[in-house]
Formats: sequence, C-alpha cells, structure tokens
Amino acid sequence: MDYKKPAEVVSLMIQSGVDKVKLSPSDLLIRGMLSGAILGFGTTLAITATTQTGLAIVGAAIFPACFVIVVLMGFELVTGSFALLPAAFADGRIRFGEMLKNLLLVFTANLLGGLLYACLFWVSVTSAGHASANAVTAAIIKIAESKTTGYMQYGAAGIVTAFVKGVLCNWMVTMGVVMSLTSTATLGKILAAWLPVFIFFAQGFEHAVVNMFVIPAGMFLGAKVTLADWWLSNQLPVTLGNIAGGVIFTGLALYMTHGKKAGELPASNAS
Repeated sequence: MDYKKPAEVVSLMIQSGVDKVKLSPSDLLIRGMLSGAILGFGTTLAITATTQTGLAIVGAAIFPACFVIVVLMGFELVTGSFALLPAAFADGRIRFGEMLKNLLLVFTANLLGGLLYACLFWVSVTSAGHASANAVTAAIIKIAESKTTGYMQYGAAGIVTAFVKGVLCNWMVTMGVVMSLTSTATLGKILAAWLPVFIFFAQGFEHAVVNMFVIPAGMFLGAKVTLADWWLSNQLPVTLGNIAGGVIFTGLALYMTHGKKAGELPASNAS
C-alpha cells in the first residue's frame, strides 16, 4: 500500500537532489567515506562467496547488501547522485556550480573510503604483510589486473569497453537508488534497491566506487598494476561512463517523461 507512482518518485528524486546540495562539506565527506568503505565490504563479501561456492551468481546475489546499507542510512554515493542532482538541475531547483561541487566532494570522499578499506583489508588478510596469499586475495589480484591491463591490451577498444560497461552499470545502480524511493517501508526499499544492483554485478559491469577499492586493494596485494594503469585504463573511462549512464538513462530520461507530472505534486521530504 506504500507504493509510489513514477511521477511521485521523480518528485522525490528532485527533492533529494535539492537536499544533497544543502549538506555541509563535512557531512558529504563523512557520508561519502562511509559509502566508499561499505561498498568495499560488499565487494570482498561477494568475492569470498564466489571463491567458496565457485558460483559468481552467488556473489552477485549478496553484493547488493552493501548498497542497501548505503541507501537506508542516507550515505552519499556519487554514482547515485549522477541521476538525482541532474534531475534537480533540469527542474531548475539547483545551480550547476552547486551540483558540480557536490559531485566532486562526494567522489573524493568515496575514493578516500575505498582506499581506507583497502588498507584495512590488506592488514586483515595478510597480517600486515606476513601471511601468504589465499583464494580471496588471488581473486582480487586477478580482478584488479583484468580491470586495467586487461583493457589496455585492446588499446582504444579497451577504453571504449570500460566506458560502455560504466554506462550499463550505472544505468542499473541509479535505478536501484530511484526504485528505493518507490516505497516508504524498510523491506520495500531493500527489495526495490536490491534488484537492479544484482543485475549490474552479475554481468560484470564497471562501477567507479567499487573500483576505488578493488583495484588499489589488488595493487596492495601484489597486482602488476601501476597508478597510471588504474586511472587511465579504468577509473577515468568508467567514471565518465557512470556519469553518462546515470545522467542520460535515469536522471534526465525519467525527468523528461515524468517531470511535468512531478511538478504538479506537493513538495515531499526525501533523503
């Protein structure tokens, strides 16, 4: 009975974008760091499940648990903001400079959170460099290399592939953010957010914030990946793809088809 129709959801998207630009820099940094770290937790959980069962689909099924935590606790995830803030901007509720400042702060905070968890995870699984590799660490190393040098071997085509995988990923991730707004019940939010994130992870698409953990973690563990490999062959093209996917296919697409009706609705409080 708590289901909200698409026009109501777009109204909540717009209000959420407005609320986000009102947050203080300290709030954005704290909430953004928590998001980056928690997605790291979800990634290691998914990799652990995959290595234990031999079934990647199992890891994909449980990865969205971390995304649900981010949604329910109101943390800041830049990939979700790539849809919410452009909707608010298109509606004339926020300025471009406000949107850009917010996205840059949250991106930085997500990166810091991912790096923090990568450091702590390295300590926990290697006993601060004294323990030998195991199946999980070997998998992380392989993933870090496939996400960087794996693309580089194809030259420009590899960069385009990373970009497109970023588009497809954030099309689904932002749908998870938006679908969580279709319900005011905790269980409803969990189920609605879970589905699109499961879809993206199961197909191996590229998420910028996940990569802020898994690639540096692989580097800490011994992956043959340089800082330039990480940023030029993955982080930058994937981030651009995430922006395109979130802005075009979710934020603006939903605003264009439901925005007029959303403007006719009374203002709502969205987080």
